[in-house]
Amino acid sequence: MSGQQGESAEQAIGAFTLAGSPQVAAAGGVTVPAADEEWVLPGGFARVHYGDGNRGLVRPVLMADGFNLGRSDLDALYRGLEEDFRLITRLKERGRDVVLIGYEERSASILDNAQTATAAIHRAIASRLGNTRLMVGGFSMGGIVTRYALAKMESDRLDHQTAVYFSYDSPHRGAVIPIGLQAFAHFIPVPNDFAKQMNSTAARQMLWRHYNSEDGSIGVAPEREKFLAALREAGDWPRIPRLLGVANGRGDGQGLNVPPGQTALASTGDRVYPGTKLLTQAEGHEAVVAELKRLFPKAEKTVRTSGFPALDGAPGGTLGSYRILAFALETAGATVDLRHADVCFVPTVSAVSIRNLDRPEDLYVNIDELAPDESELDDFLCSSATTGHTTITDELCTWLLDRLPD
Repeated sequence: MSGQQGESAEQAIGAFTLAGSPQVAAAGGVTVPAADEEWVLPGGFARVHYGDGNRGLVRPVLMADGFNLGRSDLDALYRGLEEDFRLITRLKERGRDVVLIGYEERSASILDNAQTATAAIHRAIASRLGNTRLMVGGFSMGGIVTRYALAKMESDRLDHQTAVYFSYDSPHRGAVIPIGLQAFAHFIPVPNDFAKQMNSTAARQMLWRHYNSEDGSIGVAPEREKFLAALREAGDWPRIPRLLGVANGRGDGQGLNVPPGQTALASTGDRVYPGTKLLTQAEGHEAVVAELKRLFPKAEKTVRTSGFPALDGAPGGTLGSYRILAFALETAGATVDLRHADVCFVPTVSAVSIRNLDRPEDLYVNIDELAPDESELDDFLCSSATTGHTTITDELCTWLLDRLPD
């Protein structure tokens, strides 16, 4: 590989993003049918699929998309909801009309995308035949978007006519992207999609801790503080609907076999970020989480954290964060040592809003042994096995289906 080729390879690494909603590859076996209705909404859009035997919107279930960069891909969302467990099909078989809500920019402020969800709720009420109350929720960030939308409507004394709110592996107490991985996005010496995603408003609002690309500081982003303040001002949660949540992580305190302070991913060859090493999060002061090295232009950087719990192996819905980066490095010609492909993304305690992420004793708590009323949700279910973030499983979806509004 020539120097020019090596420089191009290093610069091209960041052309990936981390998805936060159910989706499968376009080559999957699910055929996406034409929608019965398509709505243009402020800042977004929606597709409506009528329930079996319905000739209009009769018993609406509104489901909001999750986080990524760019415009929502509702074809991909539909496939994701139908690939492993046919959630849309099961809803339609029960006479439920499915409204998929998408955004013009998934990484925009949650407050802005909540306006899209609010408009969808108003549209559903206006279009509905009969008086069946709504079920409204979403996947990952979509659960946060709809939580705020419903709470703000109540605060503004607007009737959302919603009987049930649900969140599917949503980061109510914050989501986790390893700090070393966040720092690597900004170590790439040219603007790139991954860095843009990590620095987006929605990422700053949702991440438990954020890496500041300007000064290298690590902490709660100002955007998160402002969002949490806006959520509190709106009442924090909607009070009228029944609040449900499911977690892709286990509830018995058992997480992944990801020991702290160990190599998660290393570029071991002599080209494309040679010597770069990303480590799993360890506790303690000045814990090294990344040794970043590049050739073009030559640079090195060590990234450390202080006061973090061992997040990567915590119980929770997982994301193949290091697998995605490893693939990008290998595609560019690097030799990669990948030891921990998947790490915790949305801790179980965050998804069921029962404890915070700051202390190991809370992060790894056995939720199954806690009083259910410790959660801010009215009812919740944790997965019996660790599953990928927003993976649509029989266990979690059947539980939700059994709690549809009358």
